[in-house]
Amino acid sequence: MTTWKPEWSLQTTVLAQKMGPFASLGEDVRRGLTKIPKELPPKYFYDAYGGKLFDRICDLPEYYLTQTEQALLEKISEDLIASCRPTSLVEFGSGSCRKTRVLLDAMSRLGCLDLYIPIDLNEDLIQSTARTLQNEFPGLQVCGVTGDFNLPVELPPREGRRLVAFLGSTIGNLAPQEAISFLRSVANHLSPQDCFLLGTDLVKDRSVLERAYNDAAGVTAQFNRNMLSVINRHLGADFQLDWFEHLAFYNEAESRVEMHLVARKSHRVWIEDIGLAVDFTEGESIRTEISCKYTRGMVEKMLEEAGLQLLRWEMDADNLFALSVSAVCR
Repeated sequence: MTTWKPEWSLQTTVLAQKMGPFASLGEDVRRGLTKIPKELPPKYFYDAYGGKLFDRICDLPEYYLTQTEQALLEKISEDLIASCRPTSLVEFGSGSCRKTRVLLDAMSRLGCLDLYIPIDLNEDLIQSTARTLQNEFPGLQVCGVTGDFNLPVELPPREGRRLVAFLGSTIGNLAPQEAISFLRSVANHLSPQDCFLLGTDLVKDRSVLERAYNDAAGVTAQFNRNMLSVINRHLGADFQLDWFEHLAFYNEAESRVEMHLVARKSHRVWIEDIGLAVDFTEGESIRTEISCKYTRGMVEKMLEEAGLQLLRWEMDADNLFALSVSAVCR
């Protein structure tokens, strides 16, 4: 396996390699829990245990997103790879590469698979996934970039055409202007021959959306509370997980699902490593995630503002989820 180790200073790579994926946790917790209302970034769901919980969520019957996007990828991958002819696949927020294999399979079948560049906060996950993929795809070069896609990320030197992917509707975790800023940074990485593949969850009936984030088995609630375990473990906090209730609802005005942790009673939490006491009143919440939902018009407008032109739009038969293909405006 080849892991890219830059010789020059890159903030995202250097910070993550030296300090790990929770390098900015203290700063983010201090800022988020002293805000009114309180909030925390969703990237802190994903320690090793949180990643396993999310894999379970992806298989739940209520959580249509993963299965629907997977089916769409299987539908369009052959044609997409044939038309774009990329020799490298770049993936922001790669995680365990659960759906990425569909694209890698298509590239392998068409004889254009040379390089995979996963970008993720978790270097250990990149390393383990890379080893697995190299067993599945002999000769594949994997250059992992350890970093936060919300920060500027630089990539290994260009070789051939690129397909850049951002799947799972992860872009929905960003507020509108943050999403446009991210897309602009993507556009800066693209040459005129490259393509950008984006997965977006669509606006739909409230009951379908809220059921997806409030599964009957309670796995999403466990996943949500796990963020408090991350803070306890890494910052010496004394959060009592059962003093917080999982809440997820569709905010129609903002076109997004919001996840919160709601205090069941008034209490104080002490966070040792940053010397912070946080008071909660009964019913007060911490917003832990937003998940924006889109229409085609909303996606097209975002892409245009970022300097990208929509080339292809694919939805499932029930209009639950969409994959879009775009390129830099010529």
